[in-house]
Formats: sequence, structure tokens, C-alpha cells
Amino acid sequence: MVDRIRLQGLRAKGFHGVFPQERRDGQEFVVDAELEVDLRRAASTDRLAETVDYGVLAQRLHDIVTGEPVDLIETLTHRLAFACLQDPRVHAATVTVHKPQAPIPLPFENVSVTLRRARKAAVLSLGSNLGDRLAHLTAGLAVLRSRLAVHAVSPVYETAPVGGPEQGPYLNAVVLAGVPDGPAALAAAHAAEQAEGRERLVRFGPRTLDVDVITVAGERSDEPDLLLPHPRAHERAFVLAPWRDLDPGAVLPGRGAIAVLLRDRLQAGDQVTRRDDLVLR
Repeated sequence: MVDRIRLQGLRAKGFHGVFPQERRDGQEFVVDAELEVDLRRAASTDRLAETVDYGVLAQRLHDIVTGEPVDLIETLTHRLAFACLQDPRVHAATVTVHKPQAPIPLPFENVSVTLRRARKAAVLSLGSNLGDRLAHLTAGLAVLRSRLAVHAVSPVYETAPVGGPEQGPYLNAVVLAGVPDGPAALAAAHAAEQAEGRERLVRFGPRTLDVDVITVAGERSDEPDLLLPHPRAHERAFVLAPWRDLDPGAVLPGRGAIAVLLRDRLQAGDQVTRRDDLVLR
């Protein structure tokens, strides 16, 4: 069962189009948005905080329509749909943009574009070996929850450091989340690290919090800041072990089943210890 929130007929003047007069004079655009959400908690608690505030959503969409001009309503519709997914409670969004005053020299009623955008499944790895390690993981998870749709959190593992200078053991965990796209996952990871005072002084050095994006819906990326899948994940038992707990049948794209990869790392001598006395809540 999928619950839906619909916002229909939102009107705003924008300056989108390929013709000079469209950029100069502007015209009215009409937006319909349908959000796929789980409204059971909101219905049971009767609290606005448990649902999507459609007033806030309307203002966000209005600001995009009246903001930076684009040539195509396809581009505008994509931006609006992506904006809907910024609320972590929204699983998918269908947005239609109507352009009733399109410059067509013939009688017509309407021109519109409809796009549906859904969250993608992502795997993120968290680690800490400075200060109150569990507190850093907990606070980092809270930041991720505020920006992404977190679906599951693994047990906590204690692991020996891999590479870098001599340092203390880590606490590690893995999170499964729904994300709009890879860059959004990376931005959330960086926000969590910054909130916990992460300093990048020494490569592979100790840190208050490290959050890595491991994979996003099996996609590949060669961007310097976002390599997908993570190029060293298959060598890291501290990623593979908690990930296997959440999804025993998971596959790391290009590398194979994580259960097999983990077996190989353990046979190679990697040390990971599940800490059932520690829980990320």
C-alpha cells in the first residue's frame, strides 16, 4: 500500500524557455506534485512533524519556478521532483509542469511534462576511533536520518585500523538508506562528518567520524569526489561484515557477493568483532 500527498495547481511566474521573449517577459507555470509517503505514523500520532508539510513544499517549489531560468520544462520538472525528494519521508515523487502560455502559433489547451523520480538504495559505512566512538556514530546517524531515508542500521563492530599511522581500534556500522542520487548521499556523509568535527589531516589517520558512500543502486561513478562503487570496499571486512548482517545476499558491483568477499578477508587475517553490547539507536 502506498500513501500519497497531492499538491495540485500551484501557480508561479517563471522565465523559462528557449525564446528571448520568454526570458524577458516570463509566463505562468502550473505545478502538480504527488508524493509517495508512509502516512501511518502521522495518522496515528496526529503530529505535523511526522508528515510532509505541504505549505513548506509549496514554497520550495514556488521558489524553484520563480528562480534560475532554464530552457526546457523537462529540466524544470526534474528540479522540482528532486526538490520533493529532499524530505527523507518521501519515497518517490511525480511532478507535472504545465505551460499553458507556451509560444505555439496554433490553438491549444496546454503543454505539460510529467516525471517520476524515486529514491535509490544506498549503502553507507560509518566509523570512529577518537573520543566517545559510539556517541560519534550515534550523532552521525542522526544527521543522516535528517537528510536521507534510513531504512536499516547494522550491529556495531569493533575493528582493527587498516593502513595509516598507528592508532586505536574503530567502531564501525553500515546504514542502508534511500537517497535521491549519489551526490545527495555524499553531501549527507560530509554533513555528518563535519557535525562531529572530522579533520582530514593525515591520510587514513584517526578520526572522530568517517562516513563513506559504498554504493548507490549499483551505479558507477568516476567523479574524483564520488567513486562508485567504493574502490576499496571489497578489501574492508569492517564494511562487509555489518553489511552482510543487514543483507546477506548483497552484491558489490564488479566484485561479487559480499558474503564471499568477507570470507576471503577473514581468511586473510582481517579482524572484526561484533559488539552486541553496543547499539546504535
